Amino acid sequence: MGTQYTRTYWEALLASLRLEGRHFIDGAHRPSRSGLTITRPRPMDGAAGPVLARGDAADVDAAVAAARAAFASGVWRHKEPGDKKKIMLEWAGLIRAHGEELAMLETIDVGKPVTASLNVDVRLCADGIQYYGEMVDKMYDEIAPTGPKARALVRKVPLGVVGAITPWNYPMIIDAWKLGPAIAAGNSVVLKPAEQSSLTAIRLAELAVEAGLPAGVFNVVTGYGEETGKPLALHMDVDMIAFTGSTEVGKLIMGYAAQSNVKRVALELGGKSPLVVFEDADLDAAASAAAWGCFYNSGETCHASTRLIVQRSVQEALVSKIEAVAKNDIVLAHPLDPSAQIGALIEETHMEKVLSMIAAGEQEGARRAFGAERVLAETGGCYISPGVFIDMTNDMSLARQEIFGPVLAAIPFDTEEEALTIVNDTVYGLAGAVFTKDMDRAHRFSEAIHAGTVWINTYDMATFATPFGGFKQSGFGRDRSVHAIDKYCDYKTIWQQFG
Repeated sequence: MGTQYTRTYWEALLASLRLEGRHFIDGAHRPSRSGLTITRPRPMDGAAGPVLARGDAADVDAAVAAARAAFASGVWRHKEPGDKKKIMLEWAGLIRAHGEELAMLETIDVGKPVTASLNVDVRLCADGIQYYGEMVDKMYDEIAPTGPKARALVRKVPLGVVGAITPWNYPMIIDAWKLGPAIAAGNSVVLKPAEQSSLTAIRLAELAVEAGLPAGVFNVVTGYGEETGKPLALHMDVDMIAFTGSTEVGKLIMGYAAQSNVKRVALELGGKSPLVVFEDADLDAAASAAAWGCFYNSGETCHASTRLIVQRSVQEALVSKIEAVAKNDIVLAHPLDPSAQIGALIEETHMEKVLSMIAAGEQEGARRAFGAERVLAETGGCYISPGVFIDMTNDMSLARQEIFGPVLAAIPFDTEEEALTIVNDTVYGLAGAVFTKDMDRAHRFSEAIHAGTVWINTYDMATFATPFGGFKQSGFGRDRSVHAIDKYCDYKTIWQQFG
C-alpha cells in the first residue's frame, strides 16, 4: 500500500518479469508438441513481445485428456464444498497479491494503461473468482413433489469438460467470468486465450495450482484460433464451449458444435450499443457517459456506446461537451505513464482496420467533428485518438459495423418513435442507454430497447450480481451473477420408488 507508481517504477518491473509463454497442462508447463512458437510486437511500442507456444490439435488433445481425467477422478467435483470454497478464495487472494505483476503482463499483451490493468482488470478478476468461490457451499439440489411412495431428487450436476475461448480486450476479467462459475460448478476447464493475450491466463493457472486447485482442473492452451480454438470446439470429449468474441467467429463455433458432439455453446458476441439522449437530458452527464462509454479501453469494448442517438436540437451542444471530455478528462498516453487512461490498440492490423473503416465512413458522407486519427506514431505503438462523426444516418457503415475503436457515430432524431426505430435497427442487442429527465419515458423507452442490459441516465454500471449478455446476434447465455452457473450445469433426476 502507498506505492508511488511512476513510469520508472513500471519500467523496472517490466525489466524484471519472467514471461512464461508455454501451455499449462495437468499442472505443469509444456511446450507445443510441434515445437512452434509465436512472437508478436508489443502494441504499446512495437518492440518484440513474449514468445508463446503455438498450439495445435495435439496440444488440445493433451489438455482435454488431462481435464477429463481430473473430472472422472472426482478430485475436484467430489471435494467437500467448504474445501473448494477455501481454495477458490485463496486463489482470489493470490491474484490480488500478484496484482502488479498481472497488471504488467496484461499491459505488455494488450497495450492498455498499466494503472487500468491494476485498478480495474486485476481487481475484477479477483472479485470474480471470489464471488463464485463464495457460492460453492450455497448451491442446493431439489426434491420434486411426488406421491408418498416415491422421492424424486433433482440434482444440479457439472457438465464435465468445458472449453473456454476468450478475447484480448479484457483477458483477465472475461477469463474470470468463465473460470469462476465453471470451476465452482465442479467442471474441469481448458482455456484457449486469444493469441494476443495469453500471459495472464498462464499466470492465473499457475496461481490456481498454488492455491490448491488440483492438477488438470484448469488447463491453458495457447495459439491461433484456427489451430487451437477450432480443434477445441470440434473436440468430441469437450462438453461445452463458452466463447466471447466476434459474431463472425461465434457462428463458426456453433457450427463446430453441431459438426462434433452437439456440445453446449454459450456465446457473448459483438455489439453496436446505442446511447440515446433526449433534449431534456442532463447534457453534462450524457456527454461524460457517451465519451467514457465509447472511448474507454480505446473503444475495444463489446458493449461500447458507439452509436450516439441524439435529439437534433441538442446534437451540436452535446458533441461539443463530448469533445471537451475527450480532450480534457480522458488522457491518451503511453501505457506505462501513470497519467494514461487509455492506451494503444491491440495490434497494427487492427489499427489499420479501424482507420480503413473511418475512411470508408467519410466516403459515405460521415462528417468528422473531431479526432479519430492516428497519434503517437513516433512511439512505434498503435494509437488512435477518440473521435466523433456527426449528422450520420443509421445505414452508414460506421453506424452499423462494430468498429472496436474509439469512434462514436452521432445520429440525430426528431421524435421518440424515430429514436426507437433507429435504436433497434441493428443485428446486435448487447446493451443500450437512455438519457432523459422524464422517468415515464425513461422506463417506457428502456423496456422497448431490445438488448441484454439497458442503463437509465448512466452507462456501463454493473456488479457481479447482474447478468451480462446479449440478444439477437450479440449471442446468448449470461456471464456474471448466480445465473452464470446454470449454463455450466445440467439437471439430473434420481427417482426412488418405495414399496
